[in-house]
Amino acid sequence: MDRIVIDSHIHCGVQNVSWGWEGIRPLLEEAGIRGAGLIPPVEDIYDRYDYNFTDTPAWQACRRAAHRYLRELNDPEIEISRYFFVWNDFAYEDLGSGYVAVKWHRHANEPEYHYDDPRCREFLEVVQKKGLPILLEETFANTLLFAEKLLPPQVPLIIPHLGGLNGGYAALERTGLFALPYVHADTALASRREIEDYLGRYGSGRLFFGSDYPFGHPAHELAKVTSLNLPSEQLQAVLADNFRRVCRLGEREKVASDQ
Repeated sequence: MDRIVIDSHIHCGVQNVSWGWEGIRPLLEEAGIRGAGLIPPVEDIYDRYDYNFTDTPAWQACRRAAHRYLRELNDPEIEISRYFFVWNDFAYEDLGSGYVAVKWHRHANEPEYHYDDPRCREFLEVVQKKGLPILLEETFANTLLFAEKLLPPQVPLIIPHLGGLNGGYAALERTGLFALPYVHADTALASRREIEDYLGRYGSGRLFFGSDYPFGHPAHELAKVTSLNLPSEQLQAVLADNFRRVCRLGEREKVASDQ
């Protein structure tokens, strides 16, 4: 059986950065990657360098344009899956059928999410209804808050980088977060030691391959995973099957074809 590879963590956008699909595609093709989980760049979502950032209609338009760019991408050979990047307008009205997951992202020195806004709860209710997983990159404290207090039942939570930017793999592992059955992780920029430790503790059923392009190179990140010498079934789970199952790609493709 041919190996199928999906890079589940790629930043792609052309407004405030130059990470267009035309530059990404050759890297995936060279590495034999036939699926891409595309995320709008943070730079197109909010001003990450202004802790006191206040949202504006111009930034809302920028976000809509970033999502539209991904929705309009099509490739005859590489399967494209799209994340919806949420910010403080919690624009669930824009969360249409073209998305397979939600990106929720900030670092400690960046403007904060308004978790007490009623629209935050409403957004999460829509996410739950649509069956979308959430890729969460937040501070250590907010990651635990989100997982324990905010995440609706039956919504899968994905921790990128094996927690590298959520307080660190070891710190999160000590809390027991990774042991929770609804918590998943991706390999992007994680060390080989961390990946091996995770697999030894929790198995291969909740881990996704990702590169975090442009911060990681798809071929290099893929080689890190394939060099682990996992049994073929476990390797295929990490490289594509887990992402397809959790994001319900087969179901969404069927719904799209029936419409």
